[in-house]
Amino acid sequence: MLPCIFNLGTGEIIVILIAFLLLFGAKRIPELARSLGKGITSFKQGINDTVSQINNTDIQNDTPADKDRK
Repeated sequence: MLPCIFNLGTGEIIVILIAFLLLFGAKRIPELARSLGKGITSFKQGINDTVSQINNTDIQNDTPADKDRK
């Protein structure tokens, strides 16, 4: 038995997968998955770049001269 996803049973999940296969076709599904993976990778890289920029800005702002002014 598969674990419940959004309170769906195994039968409903199978019907959804079959409908997905019929709508997009067997050749198109790997392309969709590949583009989704590339999008997620790009999103994560953008988040990591932003976090590193924020951390670098915080490190540059914590110079000893700035601490005396606070």
